[in-house]
Amino acid sequence: MAVDASVHLPDDLLARIRDRAASVDAENVFPEHDLAELQAAGYLSILVPAELGGAGLGLADAAALQQRLASAAPATALAVNMHLVWTGVAKVLADRGDDSLRFVQEGAVAGEIFAFGISEAGNDLVLFGSDTDAAPRPDGSYAFTGTKIFTSLGPVWSQLGLHGLDASDPDDPRMVYAFVPRSPEVITRDDWDTLGMRGTQSRTTELHGAVASPDRVVRRLAPGPQPDAIVFGIFSVFEILLASVYTGVARRALDLAVEAAKTRTSKKSGRTYSQDPDIRHRIAAMAIAYDALPVLVESLAADVDDLVDHGALWFPRLSALKHRAVTMAKQVVDEAMLVSGGASYFTRNELSRLYRDVLAGMFHPSDPESVHSAVAAAWLGPLEP
Repeated sequence: MAVDASVHLPDDLLARIRDRAASVDAENVFPEHDLAELQAAGYLSILVPAELGGAGLGLADAAALQQRLASAAPATALAVNMHLVWTGVAKVLADRGDDSLRFVQEGAVAGEIFAFGISEAGNDLVLFGSDTDAAPRPDGSYAFTGTKIFTSLGPVWSQLGLHGLDASDPDDPRMVYAFVPRSPEVITRDDWDTLGMRGTQSRTTELHGAVASPDRVVRRLAPGPQPDAIVFGIFSVFEILLASVYTGVARRALDLAVEAAKTRTSKKSGRTYSQDPDIRHRIAAMAIAYDALPVLVESLAADVDDLVDHGALWFPRLSALKHRAVTMAKQVVDEAMLVSGGASYFTRNELSRLYRDVLAGMFHPSDPESVHSAVAAAWLGPLEP
């Protein structure tokens, strides 16, 4: 049964979030009021089981809700995404009999805000390597030193889920996944002045020996690709929820284009542009491109929920989903600008903001090169040495 969006993301709440989106972007600030209202509505614990105080939704439900939220305020949706990634990973693990991230579920219900500290400048290994030093301590804790980029929720997070490399034993290096609290050893730079998605405030995070206590160290894995459930959990939830945000952006752009076509009138014909064959063809092409994505997102998300085993095809399918969503969304927003005419070029126009926001999609993993490499390997086999 489809999730009831009016319960978890009511129309009046969505309207207030949409009304604030323009000023959040113009002032380059974090949408604190959006976060406060979403938290009060229980939105940040939608993926937490009901028995722990959450809504007990599945990833497919969360993906549908994130599309709805992104249609109102893409930056708010993208920021919240990073918190939902960790609660989603906790669900993926728990569904497979692993409660090692139960503290994330309990923390989300208690009001903790979880940020995603994986991205590092120039690190195209992403989950499979790290330039952050994870130094082991005698009590089993780890001290992390390094720099993370694109840390959404920068001004407000209370727990940072991150990874680093423990190279203390050169013969047995380990990728360490853990959570550190905000502390004096963590510096959040005020450096988020970007073209779009300004409300995410995805600031650079400096770690100067930030300590994860032993009970917050959740994995020690060999570097490189691993079959561990936490790697699958991070990748699957991250890619699906990213695809959801950009699919939501596309839906809003399509709706705005339809509205513009119905209200703009041609001086030449005296009829609205909705009766112009060229405009009708353009909007039809936008709708055709968009229509496939909600179905694909729901299908792959449901497969994660239902423990479907796609084996080695999981990673190419997930990365291809994100790639499709981002490229589709950019195409739809570009076309919506043309349908809407010159008015959309002004910064006060919502499409102008969507045009800038959608560009952020190309910077999220997986990038186009790695997507095509993974899919080519799935169909053709690995490159010969």
